[in-house]
Amino acid sequence: MTLLQPTRRSLRTFGVEEEVILLEPERLSPVDVADAVIAELVESDAAVDWVGHEYLRAQVEFSSPVLVDAATADRVVGVFRRGLAQAAGRRGLIAASVGTTHGCGGSRTAEGDRYLRFDEELGAVRVDHRIQGLHVHVGIDSRDEGVAAMRALRPWLAPLIALTANSPFFDAADTGFASWRTIVGRRFTTASVPPAFADAADYDRRTRALVGLGTTLDTGSLAWMMRLAERYPTIELRLFDAQLTADETVAIALLSRALVEAAIAGELPHARAATHAEHVDAAVWHAARHGLADDLVDPTTASAAPAWIVIERMLTVARAALETSGDWSRVAAVVERIRAEGTGAARQRAALAQGVPALAKLLRTTFTA
Repeated sequence: MTLLQPTRRSLRTFGVEEEVILLEPERLSPVDVADAVIAELVESDAAVDWVGHEYLRAQVEFSSPVLVDAATADRVVGVFRRGLAQAAGRRGLIAASVGTTHGCGGSRTAEGDRYLRFDEELGAVRVDHRIQGLHVHVGIDSRDEGVAAMRALRPWLAPLIALTANSPFFDAADTGFASWRTIVGRRFTTASVPPAFADAADYDRRTRALVGLGTTLDTGSLAWMMRLAERYPTIELRLFDAQLTADETVAIALLSRALVEAAIAGELPHARAATHAEHVDAAVWHAARHGLADDLVDPTTASAAPAWIVIERMLTVARAALETSGDWSRVAAVVERIRAEGTGAARQRAALAQGVPALAKLLRTTFTA
């Protein structure tokens, strides 16, 4: 992320990273033109310093500047998405913000020794590593504070996955999952929910011991759903599928900031059993499978409850921080829209029921919505 001076010191800073894939419209398969598209964006001053390469040559990554308010987040995400949509459109392509793609066909690995080392280590997993995520950074005052937030957030990851699920398809098939990207991610050396570290010293000692094992080339390649960022004073939430709309991206970032604030303030309730490693991990798998179409594990009781009861409980504990930042109405409206229209996964399925052209239209029109 490009460091900018925040304008309001009273609020935690945040940032977003969006991974987008470029698709041809007939089959929705990846097209390896990211290099040319990125060069065009930089030359046109559209999101200069905010765009870069990702693992695949069909992917473009957006890394926001440090943000403090929704209005700035709307502006920078909007500038990036409009610029990328126009560059893709000039090539007859679609810029799609989805966790996985419907179309068949792979994409070559981007240039760089680190990507090539990662590629070699993946082995047969490589062919399935076509995933796009939304990562949210939230500012912390210390690494110990970040570890404490991660501990408190662990049982709330499953409801967040259910709310943001947007990857039902892979290789021209319906996976049966709301978030197939979550399942693909479980194959990495470090995967799914991070351990409940005692403090920053414990985190540092245990993560350093993982370096050199499998795909953990360094501490920057830890693939847990949450981690402490190496280059910035942030906790990084990496669990979200890429979101269909810019509005959803920003709302999820604002909700993430509020939940981190609640976690650090000790306001995220949970039952003791809800923090057990096997229980948290099973809840994540269940949320990835069903999204909001089935019960979720309620972190406050460690038992199954109707999905929207759990989501409403999560919003309740985040509400104080959202009201402090002036973002409550914004986030509540996006969540209500998801309740009415379905998650990204549900909307993708509804579109594909009308045929691939309808799904292509959905991906194209929602990208700049």
